[in-house]
Amino acid sequence: MKKPWSISTTVRNPERLRNFLNVLKILEGQPFNSDNQIKYQILLIQHKLYKPTQLTKEQEGYYKDIEKEMSYAVAEQIFNTQQYLDPAMRGRNSVAPMNKMGLCVAKNSADGVKITPLGKYFLSEDYDLGKLFFIHFLKWQVPNPASDEFSQKDGFAIKPFIGTLHLIKEVNKKWKALGNNPVGITKDEFALFVPTLIHYQNIITQAEKLIEYRTGLRAQTSEANKRTFKNRFQKRFAQKFLQTRTTSEVNSLLNNLWDYGDNAIRYFRLTRYIYIRGGGFNIDLEPRRMIEIESILSSDNASPANFTTADDYINYLADLNQPILPWETDIELKKIIEALTEDIKHFVGDLRVKLIAVPNFEFKDFQSLNREKLKSYAEVLREYRRKLQEVETHFESQNVEKIKEYIEALRNIHNSVNKKSIELERLTALAINALNDAINIKPNYPVGDDNEPTFTAPAGKPDIECFYQAFNSVCEVTMLTDRSQWYNEGQPVMRHVRDFEESYPEKGVYCLFIAPRLHQDTIETFWMAIKHGYRGTHQKIIPLSVTQLIKLLEVLVRLKQSGRKLTHTELSRLYEEIIAITNNVTDSLEWIEQIPTVVKSWGERILAQ
Repeated sequence: MKKPWSISTTVRNPERLRNFLNVLKILEGQPFNSDNQIKYQILLIQHKLYKPTQLTKEQEGYYKDIEKEMSYAVAEQIFNTQQYLDPAMRGRNSVAPMNKMGLCVAKNSADGVKITPLGKYFLSEDYDLGKLFFIHFLKWQVPNPASDEFSQKDGFAIKPFIGTLHLIKEVNKKWKALGNNPVGITKDEFALFVPTLIHYQNIITQAEKLIEYRTGLRAQTSEANKRTFKNRFQKRFAQKFLQTRTTSEVNSLLNNLWDYGDNAIRYFRLTRYIYIRGGGFNIDLEPRRMIEIESILSSDNASPANFTTADDYINYLADLNQPILPWETDIELKKIIEALTEDIKHFVGDLRVKLIAVPNFEFKDFQSLNREKLKSYAEVLREYRRKLQEVETHFESQNVEKIKEYIEALRNIHNSVNKKSIELERLTALAINALNDAINIKPNYPVGDDNEPTFTAPAGKPDIECFYQAFNSVCEVTMLTDRSQWYNEGQPVMRHVRDFEESYPEKGVYCLFIAPRLHQDTIETFWMAIKHGYRGTHQKIIPLSVTQLIKLLEVLVRLKQSGRKLTHTELSRLYEEIIAITNNVTDSLEWIEQIPTVVKSWGERILAQ
């Protein structure tokens, strides 16, 4: 049956995938036979990465208590009580996404479990999520011999990521030929036309259909007419794609396409070659990487390569040195460096016009550098441009109108068109930049060349690191509001704070914890860290709801409107007052109930000074 391609069954949540791979490493070198397939699934249960549904109250206790270690014997008992018809299949299913990505080789026919070079890179401490997915998506093709999910007989013949780049370029070219400014493609257009582009020879035809859809939609004179046109076009398009008029099948396709498109945007964005513009509604080619993009498109028409066996394909995916990137020649790398240098010099000029202090940087004479040093220097230039973007972000965050924008966006976080967890981290970083005179605010989320986050901060690091003259702090952010907030954030937050304290021992450390709503179990955990300590030392954790963060920004707006500033020492007084509540109340519930009052009185006092 004809269907669109999708990433959902190939790539899982990156952090979850990494954790699964880390557990698989325990079995490295051992045969992935039925016994070890079962053992792998039991190990996932033991590490609390997989939770079966049928658990006793005692077994549930292991998952509820994050610090309670589970023995292998207990995990095996949990697994056995599920009474799976094919127990080994659970392990095969869990390892399948990693096999498909080329992160490992774990199958019965192999000599033993192997973590591939790509997998080892993923498990390394300083892995780059963007590089990982860029390498993968350059090579991911349908069909491929490692999967029968998308077959040639169903019409598949494409590298989806490269085909998407081709499609956006073709649409921009055709839209410009009609006298318009190229704008990429909208999320709505992406969902309809990208996952249904299943053959590389259909790129131009698909671009023409997209332009037809866009011009037809824009020609409608009312919202009602637009909805009617949109529904009719999409229905006819789906019927033609599926080659059926069956209503249930057509509706099923249209319902699934939005999820497929949204997921593809999210993962393709990680590569840094896709650029989000137009307030988050348009997807375009990253303008700062056009030399690289043009090199890809001129050397690869998005047709799938031929592989004799599944092993050949997996080995290709796993090879960090393949494919050879078409711009990694001396001539092309020098062009990239020249473009980056020119871009940075213009950027520096614009910042100086705004009277923004620019970090020092010494440009190199790169003409005599060898290829590896050229590649390294290009990354140094990108990193410097990122620093300039952070400087500009901090400067812009001091503007009252910008702060009002942050407030409005935080109020409407649940209606955000972007992934809400990523958006909350971004807005919190902007809010912290705005609040006071920080030396440096360092979000740990990966960013694109536009300095916009492409994913949430990786596990093992604070979401945001903040450096001030008198103290330092970390900020942890979550959209979770139920008991999973405690499970995912309670103990990890305390660990991040302790690691940060040990990394920067010269100053006191606060932790600001932000969530739409604070769960009582999370607060109880932080209460214990404040009152009794974590790993031998008392911690200073400040839990605030998004509403309370907004209150701080509203105080800041009123201060700025009266010509005053909010210093980090004044903010630390608020933090100390919130910590001090714990000395005057009997439990964590009273503590959390009094925080809004303290925030309010602190704001009133600051404004009255």
